[in-house]
Amino acid sequence: MIRKIIKIDRQKCDGCGLCVSACHEGAIGIVDGKALLLRDDYCDGLGNCLPVCPTGAISFEEREALAYNEAEVKNNAAPAAERGIASQLNQWPVQIKLVPVNAPYFENADLLVSAGCAAYAYGNFHNEFMRNKITLIGCPKLDAIDYSEKLTAILKSNNIKSVTAARMEVPCCIGIENAVKTAIKNCGKMIPQQAVIISTAGNLMPSAK
Repeated sequence: MIRKIIKIDRQKCDGCGLCVSACHEGAIGIVDGKALLLRDDYCDGLGNCLPVCPTGAISFEEREALAYNEAEVKNNAAPAAERGIASQLNQWPVQIKLVPVNAPYFENADLLVSAGCAAYAYGNFHNEFMRNKITLIGCPKLDAIDYSEKLTAILKSNNIKSVTAARMEVPCCIGIENAVKTAIKNCGKMIPQQAVIISTAGNLMPSAK
């Protein structure tokens, strides 16, 4: 059927993720660092995502698309326990202080280094950030240590493909992001990195450049 649906210009998209939070139907996700309309039948065509996009990457278009699947969207909006959503944790332990420097799960891994609060603040943290990654968590304020030395050792000793730092917007949490940057600088390897910042209201924020 021909209907109005959103269109995302991935050239303009900066990957901030604000549209993902604004889309209550779960039609949009972040893929390879850019927003992507994952399912036509989850887009209701109302455009709640448009006003939150800081780069103007989202617009409307009329095209052939599947009809809006309201029943399935409502089912997906049910509590996670009712939908049987699985944890995306791929290893144990997860505390930066406790993980070994060498472990089989680090080989060829995409690494997520996260502030402990982030997973509680952002509802879809498992699926959006932990999926297919090895997750390490810490709290610079409570631990009162510099994680960069441990992270540097992990990066030096293993073939890590990428590192994502996830933190809250509060000032004390920037220690997680700084530890990742320092570790990558000191490990002697060129490792792709990105930062994810979550507001205290549980929304994704534009990452610092």
